[in-house]
Amino acid sequence: MRVSLVTITYNSESVIKSFLESYNAINYKDLELIVVDNASTDDTLSIIDDFNANHHITIIKNKQNKGIASGNNQGIRLAIENKSDWVLLINNDVEFEPMLIDKLLGAHDQYQDSIIVPKMLFYDHPKDIWYAGGFFSKGYINKHRGLGQPNSTCFMDDIVEYAPTCCALIHRKVFDDVGLMDEKYFVYFDDSDFFFRVLKDGRHKVRLINDVEFYHKVGILTNSRTGDRKKFVHGPFFVKQMTRNYVYFLKKIGTLRSWFYVFYFFVRVNLRFIFSGKYKRNMETFWLIQVSYFKGLFM
Repeated sequence: MRVSLVTITYNSESVIKSFLESYNAINYKDLELIVVDNASTDDTLSIIDDFNANHHITIIKNKQNKGIASGNNQGIRLAIENKSDWVLLINNDVEFEPMLIDKLLGAHDQYQDSIIVPKMLFYDHPKDIWYAGGFFSKGYINKHRGLGQPNSTCFMDDIVEYAPTCCALIHRKVFDDVGLMDEKYFVYFDDSDFFFRVLKDGRHKVRLINDVEFYHKVGILTNSRTGDRKKFVHGPFFVKQMTRNYVYFLKKIGTLRSWFYVFYFFVRVNLRFIFSGKYKRNMETFWLIQVSYFKGLFM
């Protein structure tokens, strides 16, 4: 079975070399790597080109930053054109063991599910879990099971509702049945949207497997965290994308419950601006929240 790895780069020079080293060590042979670069301005492409001099990989060089969802779609379409059976959507701020593909495909052989995802650990705290399965809350927020718990915590290889696309092995039939990524999401909630569509469609299941060494350098490329992995910096980019995209995601779901959370979120985000201390308390941030909220309503 042919596997295409699809990864999106944007100013990824701090992580891309170690990612390529992990890729180069993969034992599985019938695979290709598709790199979609979103107009990096650092040395990302130079590092990739140097690697490509001795390894055959495909590089799509966008002239502008098209975002994560659009970039993933470019890679997925090319993988399908190349007759791949499976697409592995994978971040490049990750490191993983050589048996990654073998173990993911082995889980498919065992369980016959169409999407296989591994347990993921914090790179800078490798004994702690970042993701060991996920589900959607009542407010349709994706929740990571096991977040911050020790890796010794026992979780079953079971069916989950949500997985981050920093590592998700997806059979090509899934894209035929539920579609590609919604390109209105530049970043954030693109994965929630996709996996919620998979959940509602009902024809495909997401299987978590535990016996994989996979480490995620959380927030290193988006600058979305401080030194403490549990404290996030709500800068302008984060505020804009998270606010707008959550509202758009809720609107797309279109149920009475999701519309309730559209209006509930308006109250909640403004109260958090005032009281939480996670936002800069200035008029610029206040107006950014309001504008982003209403943009989400009319996307």
